[in-house]
Amino acid sequence: MNIEKIRSDFPILQKQVNGRPFVYLDSACTSLKPKQVIDTMNSYYSEYTGCAGRSVHKFAKKTEEEFAGARQKIAKFVNAKKPGEIIWTKNTTEAINLVAHGLQFEKGDKVITTNLEHSSGLLPWQAVAAEKEISLDFVLCSKEGEFNLEEFKKKIGKKTRLVSVIHASNVTATISPLKEITKIAHDAGALVLADCAQSVPHFPINVKNLGIDFLAFSGHKMIGPTGIGCLYGKEDLLEKLNPMLLGGETIKDADLQTHVLEEVPKRFEAGIQNYAGAIGLGAAIDYLSGIGMQEIESYEKELGKILVEGLLNNPKIDLIGPKDFKKRGALAAFNVKGMEPHDIALMLNGKNFFVRSGMHCAYPFHKFLNLPKGSVRASLYFYNSKEEVKLFIENLSIIIKNFA
Repeated sequence: MNIEKIRSDFPILQKQVNGRPFVYLDSACTSLKPKQVIDTMNSYYSEYTGCAGRSVHKFAKKTEEEFAGARQKIAKFVNAKKPGEIIWTKNTTEAINLVAHGLQFEKGDKVITTNLEHSSGLLPWQAVAAEKEISLDFVLCSKEGEFNLEEFKKKIGKKTRLVSVIHASNVTATISPLKEITKIAHDAGALVLADCAQSVPHFPINVKNLGIDFLAFSGHKMIGPTGIGCLYGKEDLLEKLNPMLLGGETIKDADLQTHVLEEVPKRFEAGIQNYAGAIGLGAAIDYLSGIGMQEIESYEKELGKILVEGLLNNPKIDLIGPKDFKKRGALAAFNVKGMEPHDIALMLNGKNFFVRSGMHCAYPFHKFLNLPKGSVRASLYFYNSKEEVKLFIENLSIIIKNFA
């Protein structure tokens, strides 16, 4: 990959902070945006602002064309059978909630998830369990964040309606064996929903090959805009899902007492949509596809190797997750003996290294590790250079030497 050419596409990377270059290491929270995405969104606002599927004028028709084209790009990107299996949402959180509140659960049904989940993949099931009197069970991952297939086989049964699992952890950087999980779940008659917020941006995803029933992800973590995300669902399952919101564009007809729902996916997309966001995400897909997701995955492995080995080289650093960089993505959450996570993040910020500190929306797993104050997290993306990672390790080491 031509890293310098790639970095030149990101306007923010051409800027300085307090008169100095900065190193952005918080892509697991949100990614930076290339000019191709920004320009595409600006074009919608400055050249053809309209509403898809409503008016018949040229602006509206152009919006409709670009909006539909973006859906097609998403479908191709994850290898969905057809564009209609892609539903626009605000983010991963809304996508998971759409499934949680749209499935027709019966009293006594069971949902299985893990202790590694992001809050977005946990709280909706807590709410549904309380509201619909279903049971919620957990497969406890190891302290390194590895999914326990044997425990899963013991937990799953005839009452299991759905398995909800994070694909790539935003704390341990581990990858769940999604294909194996799905086979076990399907053999037991259960559905599978995968939280792919941290996987879709970083390596190729093929929903047909994985066999999963639902997949949720966000645009802002994959160089796309904020406020746009997607739910993939198998067509026959989406047909049975109840819409979470109703309003404009979700119906074919209505009178004062009744209404007739639109076809999938329109029935799930109530009101004016985030057209600029969807079209911008389409541009992000074009950009990522132009590089190649396998190329991105391979390059990030190289970055991850430098990051993980650099952290392990310091005896005062406790790395969360596997010690083998081959078992993880280009992300590292860690703690430093004798220092608070937020203090480390603030000191790094003073040196223009931007990381995240705290619980990373993964409270149960941090408590599982007895880390009540969370951890520091450095998360990389394909626009990071190897030199940046090495500089981060060097500056972190200086901070530790002076303050730990």
